[in-house]
Amino acid sequence: MSTVFEDRLEKLRQNFTDMGVDVSEQIYQSTKSYIDHDVKLAQQVIDGDGEVNGNEIKLEKHAMDLIALQQPVATDFRVIISYLKSSTDLERIGDNAVGIAKETIQAKGNPRMPDVEEVIAKITKHIRKMLEQVLEAYTTFDALIAPTIVQEDHKIDEYYQTTRKVITTGILANPETAIAASSYLMVIRLLERIGDHIVNLAEYLVYCETGKVVELGETDQQLS
Repeated sequence: MSTVFEDRLEKLRQNFTDMGVDVSEQIYQSTKSYIDHDVKLAQQVIDGDGEVNGNEIKLEKHAMDLIALQQPVATDFRVIISYLKSSTDLERIGDNAVGIAKETIQAKGNPRMPDVEEVIAKITKHIRKMLEQVLEAYTTFDALIAPTIVQEDHKIDEYYQTTRKVITTGILANPETAIAASSYLMVIRLLERIGDHIVNLAEYLVYCETGKVVELGETDQQLS
C-alpha cells in the first residue's frame, strides 16, 4: 500500500469520525431543545443540518476518488465502501435529529409530559453511547462490537414500545392531551429509527471484516 493511499485513507477515516461526532451533537442538541422547549436551539440544529449534508457529499467524493484513482485491493476496497455506505446512515441520523428539532418548534405551547421527557433523555444518552462505541470500532474496523450494538438496540426498542403504550394510554384517559401526545410519539419514533441506523453502521463493520452483507437484527443470535 502506497504512502499516498494510506494518507488519503486516513483522511477519509478522520472525515467519517468528524461527521459522526457532529451527528452525535445533533442528537444531543435536538432532544435537549425538545425537553427544554428551547425553540432557539432547535432552529440552530435545523440551520446546521446543511453542514452535515455537505460533509456527506465531500466524504462520498473522497471515497469515489480513492476507488477510481488508487485501485485498492479487496480489503481496502471494503474499508472504503464501508465508510461510504455508513456516511449515508450518519446523514439519515442527522435528518432524524432535525425532525426532533422541528417537533420542538411545532410543539411550542403544548402540555408537557415530564415522565416521557425523562425517558427521552435516557434514550438519547443510550443512543449516543451506542454511536460512540461504533465510531470507536471504525478506527480499527473491529466487528466484535456488532453483537453489543444489536443488544443495545433491543433496549431502545423496549424503551420505545413501553413509552408508546404509556402515551397512548394517556390519550385514552384524557383525549385533550392528544396533540401533545402525538408529538411525543413522533420523537420517540425518531429516536428508535436512529438506533436502527446505528445497527446499520455495525453491519458495515461486519461487511468490512467478512465481505458479507448481513441483517444483524436477524442474526444476532449467531453473532453473540
